[in-house]
Amino acid sequence: MSYLGIVRNGKVELPPGTQLPEGTTVRVDVPDESDPLDRLEEFAVDGGPSDWASRHDWYIYGIPTSDDD
Repeated sequence: MSYLGIVRNGKVELPPGTQLPEGTTVRVDVPDESDPLDRLEEFAVDGGPSDWASRHDWYIYGIPTSDDD
């Protein structure tokens, strides 16, 4: 069972009508709300072919481009 709540004044408020028995053990997982694209540069590397943008299908899949005529 999973509920989505919000913290107000230091307490977790669950949706109206949610009833849990007194003493119920709960786990609060705080989602990482950072945007994964903010970390993209961590994975970037220098190099690669100079025509990568125009010929990426060739490099990834081997699909000929109009330059391969």
